[in-house]
Amino acid sequence: MKTKFLTGLLVAMLAAPSGAAENSKIAVPSADDAPIAYMIDANSGQVLFAREADRRFMPASITKVMTTFLAFEWMEEGRVFSRQVYTMRPETFAKWSRVGSTMFLPRDARVTVDDLLHGVTAVSANDGAVVLAEGAAGTVDDWVAAMNAKAREIGMYDSNFGTPNGWMDEGRTFTSAHDLGVLARAMLLRHPSKYRHFIGAEGFEYNGIAQPNHDPISGKVPGADGIKTGFTNQAGYGFLGSAQRNGQRLVMVVAGSPTGRGRNAASRAFIEWGFKAFDSKRLFAKGQTVSTARVQGGSDSAVELTADGPLRVSIPRGTDPEITLAVRYEGPLQAPIQAGEPVAELVVSIEGMPDSRIPLKARNDVPKASALQRVGNGLLGLFT
Repeated sequence: MKTKFLTGLLVAMLAAPSGAAENSKIAVPSADDAPIAYMIDANSGQVLFAREADRRFMPASITKVMTTFLAFEWMEEGRVFSRQVYTMRPETFAKWSRVGSTMFLPRDARVTVDDLLHGVTAVSANDGAVVLAEGAAGTVDDWVAAMNAKAREIGMYDSNFGTPNGWMDEGRTFTSAHDLGVLARAMLLRHPSKYRHFIGAEGFEYNGIAQPNHDPISGKVPGADGIKTGFTNQAGYGFLGSAQRNGQRLVMVVAGSPTGRGRNAASRAFIEWGFKAFDSKRLFAKGQTVSTARVQGGSDSAVELTADGPLRVSIPRGTDPEITLAVRYEGPLQAPIQAGEPVAELVVSIEGMPDSRIPLKARNDVPKASALQRVGNGLLGLFT
């Protein structure tokens, strides 16, 4: 790959992929089976396909992905611990015992966060989601408020949550395919180890009762590992899924399907289409410096920028597009800066595709400059 900087832009010309196939011979699922369909490259955030991506719909049990993500965030913050034990409250048992999909928590059950999260992610446990919410936040209302605050924080602007489990609530809970893509990408990028531990299990056994996971792609499509199905009579059948092959991670949404069989077939066909229609190209290796950003008032005048992992993009198979990368930040950045702090973004522009944005983080600490360093930086500025 040949690269050079031009007025702040990093321009990369990529060679055409080998073994290319004609995109016209590959079809996406029909609108009958997948009225709402959306696919992104999880690494770059590129939109690879969108049908009714901003249309609001009731996610049903896909809501539990937001509950799972919030639990991951609180675990990272030290507010929730995997071995922590919560108790089923009598009123919670009376309301949620054997209601919809459950993990069959008994009255007065004492259950770990690890088991609750596996119950929520693998067998869509309505009771488990409520016990987790009450145990972690004190009340369901406080947990739901935190769900909505976290949704806004990560950029889910067409979503609202009224419950921790997606049970029917007169339309207070809604989302969009675009927002579910934002949620899945945040989960994958922020919590890869927790994702691997909790998402994509074939099933779950609790209290002597074994149940299978009804995920339509895991174990059936190479590289598939989750994420969550949903169904109500009002919402129809939906699925938020992901799969990874050869470093390329795709996230897909299918929603509004009239039948479970149609949803399942559409999901499998859709993820296969994504891998056949697009090749993945690595622009930067994990840990490689992408660019630098100017720093004011720091011990160094610049900070190196890097991405969380290998920086890859998807390009339509059989094409040779120009890829332009632009580093953007509000600068100069102000010291002090901590290593790992998000300080910039990489805007990926590929001919014929929507732009995408990848967060860039400081590779190293930049403390505030000492008095002597400030004098030196000032003198250096006179000659540069």
